[in-house]
Amino acid sequence: MKIATWNVNSIRARKDRVLAWLDVNPVDVLCMQETKTVDGGFPFADFSARGYHVEHWGTPAYNGVAIASKLPLAEVMRGLDANADPQARCIAATISGVRVMCVYVPNGEAPQSAKFVYKLAWLDRLLAVMSSSDLSKPLLLCGDFNVAPEPIDVHDPALWEGNCLFHPDERARLEKLRSLGLVDVYRAQHVGEADRYTWWDYRMLGFQRNQGLRIDHVYASAPAAARVTRAEIDREARKGKGASDHAPVVVELA
Repeated sequence: MKIATWNVNSIRARKDRVLAWLDVNPVDVLCMQETKTVDGGFPFADFSARGYHVEHWGTPAYNGVAIASKLPLAEVMRGLDANADPQARCIAATISGVRVMCVYVPNGEAPQSAKFVYKLAWLDRLLAVMSSSDLSKPLLLCGDFNVAPEPIDVHDPALWEGNCLFHPDERARLEKLRSLGLVDVYRAQHVGEADRYTWWDYRMLGFQRNQGLRIDHVYASAPAAARVTRAEIDREARKGKGASDHAPVVVELA
């Protein structure tokens, strides 16, 4: 099974680019974040024409998550947990025996802001959900985490240290996730490789200068991680006019 995660930064604005990417890269499963549309605005028919079933949870203008799959989706769940949350940030489904969770972690905006407090609280909720999950079964936690785990994942660690996306409080929560037995499958396949990012700011020629951060991740339970044969960042998808500011992460499971 080949699965990808991609913050598309508005499915309405990037629909043609996403569909063109799928035509060249017909992954079995595509997890999408920041669709930025209500359910009625999602282009279900275009995905269906390419053989994809889609489950989507969205709100107007902000957030929004979706899973597109060529395989049947079962046990679909919208929302991170039982707590009511107006922000559409998590959708999950079981696909061919693998539990797939697609998450869009809050950005946080700036340390000490109310949005940063919400981000940390959301990550704590995610940690609680994963702590109570059965990680002896295949599980993939995919999405835009808005956190770069290590200095190697940041183009200028000294510049970003203490700032949102590379704050120690955020990174500590990702470390707690990993300590549950979840494997960062991209890093496991690319030990020690620097300058490999998934997000670049639109401003100041961030992409052209490769001034990016690796904030989009796929975490796997041990049974799923054991099946990973390949994990790559498709940097080419970030090129050209009208691109999302994120690149897809593509993982292959035996």
